[in-house]
Amino acid sequence: MNKRINIGNNAFILPEPQTILGTMLDGRPNFMAMAWVTRVNYDPCIMGMAVNRKHASHRAILATGQYSINVPSVDMVAVTDYVGLASGDRTDKSGLFEVHYGELENAPLIRACPLAMEFRLKERFDMTNDTLFLGELVAAWTEERFLTDGHVDVEKVRPFTLTMPDNRYWAVGEQVGRAWHEGKALRKSSTD
Repeated sequence: MNKRINIGNNAFILPEPQTILGTMLDGRPNFMAMAWVTRVNYDPCIMGMAVNRKHASHRAILATGQYSINVPSVDMVAVTDYVGLASGDRTDKSGLFEVHYGELENAPLIRACPLAMEFRLKERFDMTNDTLFLGELVAAWTEERFLTDGHVDVEKVRPFTLTMPDNRYWAVGEQVGRAWHEGKALRKSSTD
């Protein structure tokens, strides 16, 4: 049997979904690469994300209470990485993408992203370096070509993920099963 080893107290979940955070910063669209995001409530749909307090996007969320989470495809790796490298305090990123607006005036949505969602800030929790923002989904935007049977199709969207601390992007791989299905046989045998 292989020996388990302790690798310390700074671990990361592998992988993390890579997204682009959209905010209105000083009256213009601003974008930041963001992977620390997850859904935290079913109904209403609430998503949580951690944003460093030093980022311009953090200030923009506090100022407007609105933002977008945009899911880029693998074709957008370079521009996604760029918006994470360039600070909104020093760089005007408003012209990088064609944007549109849905229900909220301060949540710029990226047309090139297969899935773009707009949020209204519900709560925030200050951590040591970051703030955990909890936002309620107001609307999600896509195109028919990214749907299968009325649902967003991961194979059509072609999202990518981030792994840390090696800081690499990964395409989403093959389907290996169906949730709430593959374990049914084990569940049945454990109740016999």
